[in-house]
Amino acid sequence: MSMFQKSIINSVKQDETKVALRWASFQKFLEKVEYIKTVKEEKYQDGFLVDIFENCLGYTLDMTNPKSFNLEREKKNETDGKKADGVIYVDEKVVGVIELKGQDTKNLDKIETQAFNYHASHSNSKYIIISNFDELRFYVDKKTAYEKFNLFTLNYEEFKKLHLLISYESIKDDIPLKLKEKSNSFEQDISKKLYKDFSNFRTALFENIVKNNLGNETLVSSVLNGEALNQQTLLRLTQKLCDRIIFILFAEDRTLLRTNTIREIREEFINQKFTNYSLYDIYKFYFDAISNGNEKLDISKYNGGLFATDELLDSLIIDDFILNDNVQILSNYDFASEISVNILGHIFEQSLTDLEELQANIDNVNFDKTKSKRKKDGVFYTPEYITRYIVENTLGKMCSEKREELLIGNGILIPSNPKKLTKQEQQTKDNLQEYKNWLLNLKILDPACGSGAFLNQALEYLISEHKNLQNDLALMGDLFASYMVEEEILENNLYGVDINEDAVEIAKLSLWLRTAKRGRALTKLADKIVCANSLLEMPFSENSFDVVIGNPPYVKEDTNKNAFKGLKESVYYQGKMDLWYFFGCQALDLIKENGLIGFIAPNNWISNAGASKFRNKVLGDGKILEFIDFGDFKVFEDAGIQTMIYIMTKSKDNLKYKVKISKNLNKNINSDEVLGFLNKNLNEKFDFFISNIEKNKMLNKIIGFSNQTKEALLDKVEKLKNFNIDGKNEIFSGIDFPQDFLNKKSKEVLGKNFNIGDGVFVLSKKEIDLIKLNNNEVSLIKPFYTTNELEKYWGDKENKFWTIYTNSSFKNPNSLDNYPNIKNHLDKFQEIITSENKPYGLNRAREENNFLGEKIIVKRKSPNSPCFTYVNFDCFFNRTFMIIKSKRINLKYLTSLLNSKLIAFWLKYKGKMQGDIFQVDKEPLLNLPILKIDEESQKLFINLVDEILEAKQKIKDYKPLLDEAIKNNNFDREIALKKELENLENICTTNEKTIDQMVYKLYDLTLDEIKIVENNE
Repeated sequence: MSMFQKSIINSVKQDETKVALRWASFQKFLEKVEYIKTVKEEKYQDGFLVDIFENCLGYTLDMTNPKSFNLEREKKNETDGKKADGVIYVDEKVVGVIELKGQDTKNLDKIETQAFNYHASHSNSKYIIISNFDELRFYVDKKTAYEKFNLFTLNYEEFKKLHLLISYESIKDDIPLKLKEKSNSFEQDISKKLYKDFSNFRTALFENIVKNNLGNETLVSSVLNGEALNQQTLLRLTQKLCDRIIFILFAEDRTLLRTNTIREIREEFINQKFTNYSLYDIYKFYFDAISNGNEKLDISKYNGGLFATDELLDSLIIDDFILNDNVQILSNYDFASEISVNILGHIFEQSLTDLEELQANIDNVNFDKTKSKRKKDGVFYTPEYITRYIVENTLGKMCSEKREELLIGNGILIPSNPKKLTKQEQQTKDNLQEYKNWLLNLKILDPACGSGAFLNQALEYLISEHKNLQNDLALMGDLFASYMVEEEILENNLYGVDINEDAVEIAKLSLWLRTAKRGRALTKLADKIVCANSLLEMPFSENSFDVVIGNPPYVKEDTNKNAFKGLKESVYYQGKMDLWYFFGCQALDLIKENGLIGFIAPNNWISNAGASKFRNKVLGDGKILEFIDFGDFKVFEDAGIQTMIYIMTKSKDNLKYKVKISKNLNKNINSDEVLGFLNKNLNEKFDFFISNIEKNKMLNKIIGFSNQTKEALLDKVEKLKNFNIDGKNEIFSGIDFPQDFLNKKSKEVLGKNFNIGDGVFVLSKKEIDLIKLNNNEVSLIKPFYTTNELEKYWGDKENKFWTIYTNSSFKNPNSLDNYPNIKNHLDKFQEIITSENKPYGLNRAREENNFLGEKIIVKRKSPNSPCFTYVNFDCFFNRTFMIIKSKRINLKYLTSLLNSKLIAFWLKYKGKMQGDIFQVDKEPLLNLPILKIDEESQKLFINLVDEILEAKQKIKDYKPLLDEAIKNNNFDREIALKKELENLENICTTNEKTIDQMVYKLYDLTLDEIKIVENNE
């Protein structure tokens, strides 16, 4: 894939005299081509660096001038003892690496990783060059794109480009990096401009089609047989017409059609003398010619379905000016050099949101792009670096392993006489043919393909693989090595399903644009890329795919119940699940044994309670090969979710195995660093390790990943567990309101007489006073607590808020007749109360007894460390907290255990984490490795907790006294109180440290194990 825009390259002026002189030197290299084709890589590496880099590109080798050079042979890496074949210096710093192979290495993909490892080991390196003496690839910092040159057939214009990018003068001045940045900026600008022009055209076209056709009785009677014609149908036809025009725009600039076909159509319309066709009529003639071929117009038969006869589309009336003005604006873009297929891909993806907006306008519904249906349906466009990684590590991994199996993995030996092969050479040729047949029978599926990002990436990979295979077959003397690669791939390999019809049509169009060749019909894709609900009516059979890849939609049932319609009968359904878990389970059903799955999705499935069936499915049928956790880095800028990639195979050999784990530890990494993360570049911001999966130990539990040292420690701790908290009778959730205070959205509904933060079911003391409760109503008012009062170990009994505590019995509209003041208060908010127990009941009040008396309050989400609070007073709160109530274990002892560093360590690796935030809900609580000891031994822990509770209460009591002393300038009192507060803080800190040490002893940790916990290594 090219990195540089043609217009940007052409805008740079070079020293023509210097280029001409170096071009003359390049002719001497060309004279050696036949010799180079036969020589081994080691024998010509020095010669290549001299012939190309010194003589043609202005470098000085160390062996030419040891005292003053900028190109060094076999320079050792900074991080290990390995050597690149060459490195480029600027100001004594390595800025580029060169990796060379001989002519027997035809596929340079195989040495990419090696070259980039050298690149990663030099901190200032930006440029990577790899070559087999003929093909030369030039990269700027990343694998994702490169510029390719074929030196043996290079012409003068191509040499000028090579010189501009790789000459020492250019490298020294960072010209390639600057040109790449300019190209990226140009692409972004032209992408925005084209998108705006295309969007304006489609909107104008749709409005014109509606104006001319919505009430067209002739059209309704002749084509629709009396059926009503609605705007939804006209919108679909508008998009289909746009797809056809995009194909023509693309085709006229890429020699698939005659150059300036759009202008030709306009001229046909303008110059007609004896006919009175509309401009759309002329377009329809060309549509037919493109579908069926037309010798007079020099148009080949493309067919494929895009231009197939559509009687309703053909019957539309469209004003000439719409097609005349707007399409010419689009035709002015250069779709050959300015508009890449990737740019079109982004425009296509944005088009889906635009179509949704047009549909919303038809339905007279307010449209918010940030809350669009695609966002609501959990659909986010996948960045190219993600699709590339997943394709390379599923499809690419499979291809690489097959080549190794057939002994054709590291290039092939070129036969001395292709017409008379040796036995070994014939076997190699047979193996290449077997690989070709295997490749053509691969089946790759994206079950939620959207506009086709993954399918296009797989297509690109397969095209490259087939081209390399054709080269290998040709070297072996195969006279039929050449075949129609793109057509074969589309007919045999790629399958996609999506629920959105527009997305399916755009996916097909994008595949056609990537594969269209002059003189060849478009491949029919109707039975390959299908519009359907994958989860209800998957059009393809189980156990039939080799690779399943994708970015399935992320949707929780409580945010979009419609997405789950028809799915509750599925064996994979469970409460609190995410829609994408269905896709994860389905992928394991669709894939063949030993097939590969690659998904990007939210990272919390390994611990979420609603994912337990999915986890069991993975543990039962799958084998995770790699788990990449992006942590707080947002792969999708418009989705506030933490994501991961998993690469998985379907395998029954999965009782116990190892999995490669990559974890990003820093949310502020940039785009370059995230590529380094995926490439496994060592960095303090990343953690790479091997973790164990044990099927029988993890079934019905959380899946936790940790390195083997931590794993051994965690196993040791878990083996000492002798107490389980009862999930039904000892763990409870806080109140589910959901309207505790008035939020922005609700305020907008209620109007200007209300303010954000007004109490609905939760009230301040001032609001309570305003209601003027009678004696009967006071019984419904309970003390309400927040994170301001509930901290680690201790809770402040002095609450700031109160809650109206009404259970499901208050669903009766007359239930508050005896509580008139509370009724009047809640009646003001009826318009925004969404409780299942409305008008007056809380959504989930929970059992009142849960909130009374002694308990441990668990903060669900805590940054840096978990938070468990012991209280012995009545205390009501929302779902920010959970409750542990048990008579089977002393709660003060349990509080000390839960607040220890060892339990925090366990929760980090065996519980749920969202970046640095501990998510402590029911599932991790059920699995806690609690060690219950005898009552006498517990007393030491209990006494320390009592001292912490007493100290924290005194700290709370003394702080206002200190403020008063400072206010009254009572310095002696101020100093005494500060000293007392410091002593109290020290008691808390010391006791917590003592508890940590006692817990370590309790679980029999060694000094090395304690160090692991303390340092969290």
